Order: sequence, then structure tokens, then C-alpha cells
Amino acid sequence: MIELLQRKRSLSLTLYFLAFALFFPACSSTVGYREKSKLSPKAKNIIFMVPDGMGLSNVTAARVFKDGHNGDPLYLETLTSIGYQQTHSANSTITDSAAAASAWASGEKFRNGEISCHDEDQDGKCEPAPVPTILELAKEKGKATGLVATSTITHATPAPFAAHVHTRRCENEIARQYIQVTEVEVILGGGETRFTSTEGEADVCGTFGNFIADAIEKGYEVVYTKNTMTNAVSKGAQRILGLFSPAGKTPEFFRVDPEQVYPADEPTLSEMTAAALEILEKDVDGFFLVVEGSQIDWANHHHNFFHQICETLAFDEAVKVVLDWINQEPTRKLSTLVIIAPDHETGGFSISGPKGELAQPGDFVEEAWISGKHTGNDVLIWSEGPGSHRLASPLDNTDIFSIMKDVLR
Repeated sequence: MIELLQRKRSLSLTLYFLAFALFFPACSSTVGYREKSKLSPKAKNIIFMVPDGMGLSNVTAARVFKDGHNGDPLYLETLTSIGYQQTHSANSTITDSAAAASAWASGEKFRNGEISCHDEDQDGKCEPAPVPTILELAKEKGKATGLVATSTITHATPAPFAAHVHTRRCENEIARQYIQVTEVEVILGGGETRFTSTEGEADVCGTFGNFIADAIEKGYEVVYTKNTMTNAVSKGAQRILGLFSPAGKTPEFFRVDPEQVYPADEPTLSEMTAAALEILEKDVDGFFLVVEGSQIDWANHHHNFFHQICETLAFDEAVKVVLDWINQEPTRKLSTLVIIAPDHETGGFSISGPKGELAQPGDFVEEAWISGKHTGNDVLIWSEGPGSHRLASPLDNTDIFSIMKDVLR
């Protein structure tokens, strides 16, 4: 095994990865909700988790590396309902993240680039008027809301849940809407520069401004490091804006590559997810939370298998945080809908070897790619909780909105 790994990476990197695999043992097959007959027909909480750009082969490769061919499943694979979704947008067989997430958020097909906004006249305006997103519907029911991502938090996947703009390039405007309009209670990710733009840094919507100052006026705890995030949570913050990098967060492989440095004061996706849950769970009416592992997509765009494995396993650790939180109290199992759904597949990644042998824990499979862009492949949906049986079938991505709307109490 060591000889094979040496052909892939340095010995020091291999040993770190093996330690990673041992330190995070796969969860048992008992995780999940087994007493389906007792599930509430309605969900107090919805947790929507997005492994951006992830195909099934990404899951297989990560599982083989972590546990080998005959090992335990990843945490995300333990959810009890599995379906799949079509992902085409309103104007393309191949969707982008903006159109795909807008379909989830609003239940309609959008053109690539649109953020829960139909710009039919191509004049930069939302026409007809946007319908409320599932996050906005949750707020109407008195629920707390949250967005967590490893990209800029104003990027194309989280944005459609809490903003309406004609193009994903309006990230300053998206930041403004988060704070001034939608007032999402928990906002954690990268992208500080989108909240502090000057006139010379206006986006294509013409928006600029100091939205951090606006957030402070509205009662947000604004944090920039893992320690300040932890402190704000422990002191009972009800609203938090965490901006941990100027743009996207540091890639996960920086934590395990001895040639790179992962900032010690920057939280991981699992740490941000845990912080979000601790804040949101205090709302007696429940919550709606989006958690995105953004950089699986980025890794696949660049055919960076090393990066892909790191991001997939890091996303899976965030899934573990969610499942552990749910399993702490029986009522959470019965009233929380968890959905794990990629927005599309990226790169056409597949596993081409090793041939003639079975890969063992710590081994990298041999990779193959067909594209450097998104593909039109259908992608899986894993789910558990109220309404999850409706997700265990072939669906269009717009159907997920309808199911969430129906079960949201």
C-alpha cells in the first residue's frame, strides 16, 4: 500500500491522510431515523446541505480512501431515503449553480446566472416579481434562518435562498439584501470584500456600501476568526455575520498538505455548521439552514483529485455534525428534515482503477475526467425526516421546493 501511496504523494502527506481516516471513523449503520411511522408529517426544522458539483463517483472515491472497498459508508450515505434529480436550467441542458439553487429555492426553472429572479427582458430587473423563496417562507412562519458556505457567502448557491438579482455577478447587492432585506440570522463563510465595497468596487448591479456597519446596527455579532465565532456563540448571539476570508475560504487540502498553510484562526465547514446549529436551535419555531461544501465543485473544475477528496471528506464531517445534533434528542429526529443534494455534477469524474486489486484505506483510486465544466448528469438526493419518502424517487430539481414547502410547518 505504501508503494502505491508514494506514487501519489509524499510519505508525510500519506501518513497525515491515514491519521485523518482513523481519527474520523465512519458512523454506524444505525444513524438515522428508523421509526418512520412516528415521524411528524411536518418539519419544524429543515437542513439543506449542498455538496456543490459532487457526483456519485466522488462519493465512491472518498469512501474508498477513507475506509477501503469493504469499509463503512460515509456519513451522508447513511441517510435512509435516496432519489435523484434532473438539473437542467430554463435555457440550458447544463445548469450553473445559480439556476440550480434558484430552482430549489423558488420551485421554478431559471436561466443560468439568475438568482431567484426572472429577467425575461434582459434589462437587469426581476420581471415578473419574484416569488418568496423557501427561506423567506420559513421566516414568514417565524423561523430562524442560516447560510453557511466555503465560498463567498454571496456566491451562486447560497444566494438564491435569500436574495433576488438578475445575475450572480451582483454579489455586493446580494450582501446588501442579506442584511437590509432578508435579515438572515446566521451568515458564515468567505467574502468580506462583498460587504465592504466602495464606489469604485461597485458590482454590475451598481451596488456598493458598508453592509457590515448595517449588520452591527441590526444586532449582528460580526466575527472574523474561529475564536471570535465561538465566543459569540457561547455568549448567546442571536444573529451572527462571520466573514473569514476576503473571498472564498482556504481550500481544505491546505490543512493536510505540508507545503501549504491553513490559517489556524479560520473555522472549517463542520465548525461553522456546529456554530450555526447552536444559534438556530434556540428559536422555538424552528429554523431553515443551508450548508454548502462549495469547493468540491472547484476541485472538479480543475481536475484536482487531491482537493476533491479533501473537500468531500470535509463536507461529510459537516454531515456528521448535523446527524450528531439530530440524534442528541428524540424530538429532533421526528421533526427535522435533512436533505443532501448536489446542484449538478462537475468534471465527469470517474474511477478507472486500480485494476486487478482492491484499494485499501488510505489508497487513492485512479481517476479519469471527461470535462472541465459542469455536466448534465442527474445527481442523487439523500434525505431523512418528515417528507423524505417523497424525495426517494426520480425528481426534477424544482420538485424539492414543493416538498419542502409542503412539510414546513
